[in-house]
Amino acid sequence: MVTLSSDSRPIIGRGPPLGARFFVLAVASITLMVLDHRGGYLEATRSWLQTAVSPLYAVVQSPFQLWDWITGTFSDRDRLRTENTQLSEELRTARVKLLRFDALTEENRRLRAIRNASQGIGERTLIAEIVRIDVDPYRHRVRINKGSDDGVFKNQPVLDAFGIVGQVTSVDRKGAEIILISDNEHSVPIQVNRNGIRSIAMGTGDIHRLSLPFLTIESDVKPDDLLVSSGLDGIFPAGYPVGIITKVERDPAETFAVVEARPLAQLDRSREVLLLWVDQRAEQPVEVIPEAIPTTTPGTPAPTAPTAQGTPAPPPAQPRQ
Repeated sequence: MVTLSSDSRPIIGRGPPLGARFFVLAVASITLMVLDHRGGYLEATRSWLQTAVSPLYAVVQSPFQLWDWITGTFSDRDRLRTENTQLSEELRTARVKLLRFDALTEENRRLRAIRNASQGIGERTLIAEIVRIDVDPYRHRVRINKGSDDGVFKNQPVLDAFGIVGQVTSVDRKGAEIILISDNEHSVPIQVNRNGIRSIAMGTGDIHRLSLPFLTIESDVKPDDLLVSSGLDGIFPAGYPVGIITKVERDPAETFAVVEARPLAQLDRSREVLLLWVDQRAEQPVEVIPEAIPTTTPGTPAPTAPTAQGTPAPPPAQPRQ
């Protein structure tokens, strides 16, 4: 039968004394440090221990690494989303500015073309902008942003950089209405620039077509002839381009030929037009009244002209014999 020992000493107090254990451990530590310092005998052991405990380090660090990855992923996603939104807004703004820049570049080109076209015009000119068009397809009328306050008047001729656009039909203080030469109620006296044949170009309601209904089949006109204003209507000055003849049909059974022309002005594209002031005051010739020349008899000296003081001027000196 086994009997249990009845040792009543505390567990901590069992075994060798504390002083002896401390001494043994101290000596072992010093010995290991000396060996490690002098010969490096524990380097391999330390490497093995680090290799053995590295999986334990990975297991301990994995929760923290997982948390950092999750928080970093969501943080990066939010940051990228914010940056993407900001860049998209900046891209839209840049595109709008680019479109506006293109519009300004095109407007600058048109203004330069109009200004270059007006350099040869001796009369006064003013650039106006088209602000509204007539929605009626049979009425080719536009409104500009210049009115009587700017000196615009009724029947004033209007041009662009390529030719005659039309004329002013009504004026108010801040704007005016222009009828285009393509309107079926408009006509302009023209002449063929090649040979000077005069006629009338009438609007057809088609913005790309003018009609010349009063040219006979014997008229010397042909396609590509340039039409210019004749100036006989007292509105458009002479010599401004109107159109190019595009169609000539002659029927021997008819009196008049079918002649059509294409306006040179960009009636459906121009945004700016040129208002023209023409000085129509004709210079009156100065009537010279000949003075009465008195007759003289031979041997009688000619009368002398009075001087500024009203006394007769001395006779001219006679050459010496």
